[in-house]
Amino acid sequence: MAVLTVLQLNEYIKGVFEDDPALQTVAVKGEISNFIHHRSGHMYFTLKDEESQIKAVMFKGANMRLSFRPENGQKVVAMGSISVYSPGGQYQLYVGAMKPDGIGDLYQAYEKLKNQLAEEGLFDARHKKPLPAFPQKIGVITSANGAAVRDIMNVAGRRCPITELLLYPAMVQGAGTDSSLIAALDYFENRGDIDVVIIGRGGGSIEDLWGFNSEKLARKIFSMNTPVISAVGHETDFTICDFVADKRAPTPSAAAEIAVPDLKVVRQRLDLLAERAVSGGIGSIEEKQKSIAELRLFYGEKNVEKILALRREQLKGMAGKAQSLSPLAVLSRGYAVVSKDGRAVKDSAEVGVGDSVDIRLQQGAVTAQITKTEKENG
Repeated sequence: MAVLTVLQLNEYIKGVFEDDPALQTVAVKGEISNFIHHRSGHMYFTLKDEESQIKAVMFKGANMRLSFRPENGQKVVAMGSISVYSPGGQYQLYVGAMKPDGIGDLYQAYEKLKNQLAEEGLFDARHKKPLPAFPQKIGVITSANGAAVRDIMNVAGRRCPITELLLYPAMVQGAGTDSSLIAALDYFENRGDIDVVIIGRGGGSIEDLWGFNSEKLARKIFSMNTPVISAVGHETDFTICDFVADKRAPTPSAAAEIAVPDLKVVRQRLDLLAERAVSGGIGSIEEKQKSIAELRLFYGEKNVEKILALRREQLKGMAGKAQSLSPLAVLSRGYAVVSKDGRAVKDSAEVGVGDSVDIRLQQGAVTAQITKTEKENG
């Protein structure tokens, strides 16, 4: 007889389990108890019925695909394999997929409606209305006694106490829930002074949340002129209401954070902008002063004298050119200007014998009579 260590024995038993095809693909139904959602993302719980129980684990990669949030007391069907956890010496169910038990018809109806509305375009991003940055009034649709309304009021009051919250107490579970929610939406839409509406409740089973999967409710939300934030259940819960709303929040508290600004942050940003504006203005003035100083330095007295001397020489040159072209300068060289009746005579044909003409000299003028004319040979 071989002597085994405890680990060797457990590893042997583990191999026996894993070599049995009947234990590698199993579906087990039972009630969840001792549920723990570890910070690692893994889920640890016990599946039990009236006579027995089995340990179970669902790793993060698998439970991220769940369409519901497991909780104690919930009846489920878990699919996976049986193996042994060697360090602890216990066999357990390794869950790869899981669904609520006894509500398959509800899930089928949910999926059918979701696909139908998606095909009609009710979930399209192009239809989503933007949320106001600074809402003055927010309509809240939820139970008056639930934790959801307290969470919304606490978060909104802390972030933006000047925003007014108006509660419409509505049914959030059971028969008639969709009609109650639609009435609340009608009320806030007809008021005309509501900037955004939050509709929601805390988490629960698919039966608890079924009122938020109503086709009538979905179409009402789609037709709203007022933006709607859906905050139904917990982070892993999704309802038709979530898909058709303008914004989906994972929890009621998150809905309040999305709906109202944080005034402390707004004030900090305004202070920063004011500081930048003042700093920028001072910087601009200092830059202009620097430019003036540089101009003064460039156009100092010595430079100004040089520039003036250069300008004087340029003026002398231009004056000389103008003087050389002056008619008086021409006259100074012995030429004269002959005019008849106030007009300069340029051609001998313009005068005849006996005509009187005026002759302008450099100094003075004389009047003469034409006694003879000659044409230039050319």
